[in-house]
Amino acid sequence: MIQYLTTHPWKIVEEGFQPRHHRSSESIFSIGNGRFGQRANHEETYTGPTLQGSYVAGIYYPDKTRVGWWKNGYPEYFAKVLNSINWIGIRVWIDGEELDLAVCSTNNFRRELDMQKGLLVRSFDVTTISGKQARIESIRFCSMADYETAVIRYSVTPLNFDGAIRFTPYLDGDVHNHDSNYDEKFWEPVSSDTTPGGGSVVCRTKKTAFEVAASMQLDVLLDGASQSVSYAEFSRDFYSENNLEIEVKTNQTTQLMKYVGLVSSLNYSTAELKSAAERAALRAKTFGFDKMMSAQVEAWSNIWEMADIQIVGDDEAQQAIRFNIFHLNQTYTGEDSRLNIGPKGFTGEKYGGSTYWDTEAYCIPFYMSTKNQEVARQLLVYRHNQLGKAIENAEKLGFSNGAALYPMVTMNGEECHNEWEITFEEIHRNGAIAYAIHNYIRYTDDHSYLAEYGIDVLTGIARFWAQRVHWSEAKGMYVMHGVTGPNEYENNVNNNWYTSYIARWCMRYAMETLAYVKHHDAQAYTTKTTALKFNEAAEIKQWQHIIDNLFLGKKEGSNIFLQQDGFLDKELRSASSLNQAERPINQHWSWDRILRSCFIKQADVLQGIYFFEEDFDMETIRENFDYYEPMTVHESSLSPCVHSILAAKLGYEEKAYEMYMRTSRLDLDDYNHEAHEGLHITSMAGTWMSIVQGFGGMRVENGELTFNPMLPKKWKGFSFKVMFRGEVKTLKVGEV
Repeated sequence: MIQYLTTHPWKIVEEGFQPRHHRSSESIFSIGNGRFGQRANHEETYTGPTLQGSYVAGIYYPDKTRVGWWKNGYPEYFAKVLNSINWIGIRVWIDGEELDLAVCSTNNFRRELDMQKGLLVRSFDVTTISGKQARIESIRFCSMADYETAVIRYSVTPLNFDGAIRFTPYLDGDVHNHDSNYDEKFWEPVSSDTTPGGGSVVCRTKKTAFEVAASMQLDVLLDGASQSVSYAEFSRDFYSENNLEIEVKTNQTTQLMKYVGLVSSLNYSTAELKSAAERAALRAKTFGFDKMMSAQVEAWSNIWEMADIQIVGDDEAQQAIRFNIFHLNQTYTGEDSRLNIGPKGFTGEKYGGSTYWDTEAYCIPFYMSTKNQEVARQLLVYRHNQLGKAIENAEKLGFSNGAALYPMVTMNGEECHNEWEITFEEIHRNGAIAYAIHNYIRYTDDHSYLAEYGIDVLTGIARFWAQRVHWSEAKGMYVMHGVTGPNEYENNVNNNWYTSYIARWCMRYAMETLAYVKHHDAQAYTTKTTALKFNEAAEIKQWQHIIDNLFLGKKEGSNIFLQQDGFLDKELRSASSLNQAERPINQHWSWDRILRSCFIKQADVLQGIYFFEEDFDMETIRENFDYYEPMTVHESSLSPCVHSILAAKLGYEEKAYEMYMRTSRLDLDDYNHEAHEGLHITSMAGTWMSIVQGFGGMRVENGELTFNPMLPKKWKGFSFKVMFRGEVKTLKVGEV
């Protein structure tokens, strides 16, 4: 763990500027509003290590895959959410010396993320090389009340001199992705201009031709009074700036207000894009900083009214769950079915910002329970809209007859992951998408979704599984070879229990769903199955035969499900036997050594037991948990939450709490030493589940919501709300 942040129930606070932690802080203090987001880079120049990041939802580039070899069916590109126009930039000169925290010394540095209000606040005293001292404060936010706007208030107060403060606010589209495979820049200029106190930049992506426009409007105050200043304007390709200078005396505060409009061609035609950005910036300036901030606070208050989880007696646990809920809400709002939830959200570039199976396995329960059910429905519709591409993906790998293989990583439905053992083998993602439909129907009772969208997706997935298995004469059963389960520390294995179990379940659920629609809406059934060219008699017979005869490995004389055929041949030992200096092992061991070890990256067998717990008695769950959990190193962000939920079910209070703290503070305490790359947004939804489904014991049984709560010893009480079938339910446990 790396602990340098102050504990506070509603805030994330960094006291003292620590350059070695700066890139991690840039991730942790990121802000967004569902349409765009920004890492917590300094507004002023910073020449120290930094990952400049400004991201716009849905805008991506197909960066050519970089490998030394090629295979049939291999994706040609890895789609990436792009680092976009830098809209926060404000260069600052203090009486002729440029402000740069890599050069100047600081005192009283404080960076604060106010999660209750959605504000990023930074303040510090700076001393220049010549000894000039000034007090700096910046407040910025991406508006949750007006998704096209953001606001910065930047303040400078001289402490030991009278002199000039110079500002150069700018917009800069000449940016690059740090994860570019060939160091290529992905943008080309469209237009840039500057007006007194304003300016705009429009850029277009190469290949995909998305356009993004940013516009700024400026205002200057001295001790709270608006000032008339002269602006020196400058623009070039990709870039627009204004220069202004104001004379100040000791202890006088000058403030630069920067109102930003940021829009994309997802929502406007390219012809009107620039004017839309300009209108948004002017709208924010007309509204003014105080009213914009009041609207921001109100918008977040409305979010927290439904989404908040209150924990009494444990500020670290309280801070952590709110941190997770905060980032989930500013990453995805459910307003647009074209958008989804990237594993890093707006906080970094790793994983390309694309859609993974994380959305269906972890995120849907959060949005389903804390928002209107239409938000979760949008996430399902997103996958339905990409069904044609999923069928194309399967065809590239030799499947036919409408079999659908959803991509492991995607922006538009095409597979764009560039590691063969995941691209070709981690096919369990198909199961998570089918499970999400089941989970949504079970929770919302929205059976209309099945006839409208569901059976199309479920039929395509079932057809894939039916072709992916093969008959083993030796076993006299169907088997599934050459797969990778959720535990990516085992590649190219045979009969991975989780993959086979969810494949069997998918075929069964597809059959049940088809039967349901046939019974309740015969016309829709006929229309859909005709379009799908569904041979009811032949396909149902085939699926049933596979269901009845699919091999699922089990350790002889026990209830332990074998993770894969060769698991018992490994040297089986506990993760506690590892040298702590070698943790995490993925940063210290060779890949060969990891693959040969017994150590589990994330829940695999236990992931299946979590999904389908009603299929197993308590003793079976306990036996598998006790067997696999000690060998799990939790080096996937998606692992601890599943273990926390199952531990709570089993009454393992200490283990449930340990795993909750690990998942909830994964980024705050940087357990895996990777916060500098961005946050684990999708696993944050798993953190929410670890309280609601774990300590709250929430389940849906026979159409009713039930709770079986556990109160951790370190907590005096906790409470949360969920939306269930149009009604708000509240659970309070202990002292709340």
